[in-house]
Amino acid sequence: MSSEKWSSPSPSTSLPATSKPINDNVLYRYSTLLAIKVLKRIRPREGNVLMLTDRLCVKYGRRVHLSEASTMHFLSQHTSLPVPRVLCAFTYSKRTYIVMERIKGDIIGNGWIKRSEESKTKLLSQLGKLIREMRDLPPPKGVGVASIDGGSLFDCRVPGHSLRFGPFDTIQDFHRHIRMGMDFDSSLDPEIQELIKLQNKTWPLVFTHGDLSSLNILVRGDNIVGIIDWETAGWYPSYWEYTSAHQVNPQNSFWPMPEELAMERLRQKHFGDI
Repeated sequence: MSSEKWSSPSPSTSLPATSKPINDNVLYRYSTLLAIKVLKRIRPREGNVLMLTDRLCVKYGRRVHLSEASTMHFLSQHTSLPVPRVLCAFTYSKRTYIVMERIKGDIIGNGWIKRSEESKTKLLSQLGKLIREMRDLPPPKGVGVASIDGGSLFDCRVPGHSLRFGPFDTIQDFHRHIRMGMDFDSSLDPEIQELIKLQNKTWPLVFTHGDLSSLNILVRGDNIVGIIDWETAGWYPSYWEYTSAHQVNPQNSFWPMPEELAMERLRQKHFGDI
């Protein structure tokens, strides 16, 4: 593709990564570190989340970021979404620790095919209302594609030199980043020209979970009791929730966006994705 014109990916904006610790004091720090040291070999673990008790868990590691705690805290204060309550969050020795409520429930996909149509309808109706409430949050003035507090984002599906990227002043800057800095040129492959034209449309900025798979939605009976794993959350163009969820759940039907899905598939075809 020698005729393609490339430019350097857009640099991050000057917005600082402003995620702050929550309830960070000596007692919480000491208690958390001691609990992990004592319990990490005897308590159940799911990835980088250690189940401290039946009611508490801690997510920790070098790739854990305070923005996830900020997201859950913000949503608990401003929405009715059932997110884990954050007790404390801090960074110590280059690792971030988030101590939070452990929500008891089954992932929504377990036994889905055995559910009655009435049960499925109830759950999908609840989920739709919760996600609409999240997407109706007004973005802060001056914030583009960024975390809840205007900082960097994480999504291992986005190509680049670092697992964290952004923030970006505009959606156009974000789109330029995910197509590796390429700008429009009439000599480009026709598919890439079409991709850039589609991405250059006007897109609303909405708050997005970013990994809304069945694994991250917890239920008890016919009630949604938890939405978890907010590490990929942030302010994104309106289609991002649908296209990212579609990668892990092809049956996703919450927001039928065929043009947007086709656009993202073009981007993944030419610029990579896992």
